[in-house]
Amino acid sequence: MRILVCVKRVPMTGGRIVLTEDEQAIETKHLGFAISPHEECGVEEAVRLVEQHGGESVVLTLGPADAEEQLRDAMAIGVDRGLHLVTNGEEWDPEATAGAIVEAITADEAASGPFDLIFFGNESADSGGFQVGLRTAYALGRPCATGLKSVTVDGGAARCEQEVGGGRDVYELPLPAVVTVLEGLNLPRYPSVPGRMRAGRKPLDATTPTRPASRLERARLVVPEGDSKQAEVLGRGPDAAAAVVDLLRQIGVAS
Repeated sequence: MRILVCVKRVPMTGGRIVLTEDEQAIETKHLGFAISPHEECGVEEAVRLVEQHGGESVVLTLGPADAEEQLRDAMAIGVDRGLHLVTNGEEWDPEATAGAIVEAITADEAASGPFDLIFFGNESADSGGFQVGLRTAYALGRPCATGLKSVTVDGGAARCEQEVGGGRDVYELPLPAVVTVLEGLNLPRYPSVPGRMRAGRKPLDATTPTRPASRLERARLVVPEGDSKQAEVLGRGPDAAAAVVDLLRQIGVAS
């Protein structure tokens, strides 16, 4: 079994997001970077499936030279080799990204045979476009299931489970196939020190794809407003007791 997992270098979630002055990109000079959480689960699942069925796992990213760090992290937990589509750091739109990934997949499959499964995160943690996995599947002419919380392989098919209200939808995809997965699919392991040492010796092929002219135009980025929280001081010391009782009565806790 051959499995490819596609990842993206993104600012660490939980940090304060600040935009550049032109509102076209995220200001990253004070941010750390990681793999998107959904894609971390994709990496873990690829490693588990190869451990179970045998074969080879490959990790791919399109991003700046610094994105080698994320590829090595994936190889440190068990992925066999990496493919790095090196860019100058500018954000590529979903159409161009999928096109470069399809080109890299086609070249690798011509040399080593088809990938049985291709994993994507359901969406990246920064732009959240939900497009690259679907565009890649369509261009390759392969079946695709999205937003998955379970993926198992039996013979020539993948059993995919998607959470819906009140239960789960189950799909069976003939291989080769493309899937996009959600955080919670599994519990990703942490790279060990020996794993990191082995990752440094694993093969990593780097190429520089040509960025096509974009047919999409970004107007601007917007950071969503957070939930506003307010605190009200009801009083100080014993004098606040009456105000607290009145508030408890207002919200129905006390009568």
